[in-house]
Amino acid sequence: MIDDHLVVDTPGDREIVLSRVFDAPARLVFAAFTRPDLLVRWYGARGWQLVGCEVDLRVGGRWQFESQGPGGQRMVQRGVYRTITAPHELVCTERFDDQSYPGDTLVSHTFTELAGRTTVTTTLRYATPEGRDIALRYPMVRGVTESFTRLAELLATRTGGQQ
Repeated sequence: MIDDHLVVDTPGDREIVLSRVFDAPARLVFAAFTRPDLLVRWYGARGWQLVGCEVDLRVGGRWQFESQGPGGQRMVQRGVYRTITAPHELVCTERFDDQSYPGDTLVSHTFTELAGRTTVTTTLRYATPEGRDIALRYPMVRGVTESFTRLAELLATRTGGQQ
């Protein structure tokens, strides 16, 4: 079963919390968030594709994603890993090259497994309340929903013995 329900919450004036359940063990979901060979297969909204994906998966290591969308549009986002506790937690900073709001965003992913299913909870903490409000006006929820649908489809093709 592919559960495509994304739960979105705004618990504070600087946070957005996104949550979704995937039918896969945490180790596979964590791998999909951290391995370039898997990220390029699911990351991005419909019509967008990662054309550059660099991951230096260590505390202090940098990551950079370059996406290409309809009409050749480009989007680059990058950050630094702060916490890596495989397969349970991944924390990093995030900034877009053409960002319209101030400061880095702190992105915290938690991967909670129960009976072979994993809940991914992503907390985005913006530098300012205005930054969070600007991000909410973008089609972010649609984009994350579409991206997570692609992730669920990828995970459905993986067996429990693969990683």
